[in-house]
Amino acid sequence: MQIYSVATTRRPGFYGVTTMALTGCLLAGPVPARLAAAPSRAEAPLFEVDPMWPKPLPNRWIVGAVVGVAVDAKDHVWILHRPGTLQPNETRSIWIAAPPVLEFDPEGELVSAWGGPGPGYEWPDLEHGIHVDDDDNVWLGGGGPEDAQILKFTRSGEFLLQIGRKGKSGGSNDTANLGAAAHMSVDRSANEVYVADGYVNHRIIVFDATTGAYKRHWGAYGNRPDDSYFEAAGEHLPSPFSGAVQHENAPSLYDPDGPPAPQFRITHAVRISNDGLVYVCDRTNDRIQVFRKDGTFVKEAFVARQTLGSGSVWDIGFSTDAAQTYLLVPDGTNQQIWVLRRDTLEVVSAFGRAGHWAGQFYGAHNIDVDSKGNLYITETYEGKRVQKFLYKGIGPAVTPLIP
Repeated sequence: MQIYSVATTRRPGFYGVTTMALTGCLLAGPVPARLAAAPSRAEAPLFEVDPMWPKPLPNRWIVGAVVGVAVDAKDHVWILHRPGTLQPNETRSIWIAAPPVLEFDPEGELVSAWGGPGPGYEWPDLEHGIHVDDDDNVWLGGGGPEDAQILKFTRSGEFLLQIGRKGKSGGSNDTANLGAAAHMSVDRSANEVYVADGYVNHRIIVFDATTGAYKRHWGAYGNRPDDSYFEAAGEHLPSPFSGAVQHENAPSLYDPDGPPAPQFRITHAVRISNDGLVYVCDRTNDRIQVFRKDGTFVKEAFVARQTLGSGSVWDIGFSTDAAQTYLLVPDGTNQQIWVLRRDTLEVVSAFGRAGHWAGQFYGAHNIDVDSKGNLYITETYEGKRVQKFLYKGIGPAVTPLIP
């Protein structure tokens, strides 16, 4: 029998992974010695998982892969999940899928639940991404190969607007339809919705948030997107859960040691900072690109650039200080949350590890931040949950597991 030693070194001030002590108190959990606090005086935000959030769902409901999270002006937390990803062994006996859209109050109690096909709109084949704008409208995307639309509802689920038509995508320069849009953000000052488009297309596209009228679009580096780049290379990027991507080592032709790709691969999230910069997660190119609102390229940075498969940059949350000093970036491949300085895009810290226990991740997919700086992180694949991480102030930075 092989006997393994267990490291008990704790990271000072680290709150990303916690275990329940026998007394019932939350303590920082055992971590490898490699994760000791960084020797420099660098600092970063610290978080502690709240294992009791959210509260159990009513009506014998359970959730599938959770593929979107949004915090509204009242600090209510909205998630979007995929009922169709629940396995037969999960819905046997008395358990049934919850509606796709769930709203929780700050204490984790379920407030509302709705969603699914209905008259006047085309519900996506594969739910993906949720955003609640400043007027309490709820925006939803779809990541299926035929999902060429996004939807807008009131917070009570009343349909308001559809942009694009299912099955009508004309590629990354089609101004009327989308291509498996993954996420969206509304700029209230201009009444515009920015769409990360997506799994089939490779761009950011902007529409009027009331009428759905086309405004502008751009690809990597602010250039016109060119789908022939992928066609010429013989690269095909199937949508998630299509069954075609099974080998996480190389589902695309991404070369971490080559020159930066001139096109977005999977445009997975778009976020707008308080100072008007647009942050784009180019997931399977392992990079963040930053733009002005007119599409002018500002800068880029790579995160865990050697990551293959599903990539390292899945979403972005901003810290809640006035300068939004830090970016919080979930990585559903390496199962970490990266902490970057927003001014330099330098990785300064990280937390998390793979697993199914509180504070661990399997498919960390989306993130949002409430007014107190607490994080809400969803998990796709078989993670199938949302976790809350309480903000615990600023402390010593932590050396990431992945270089």
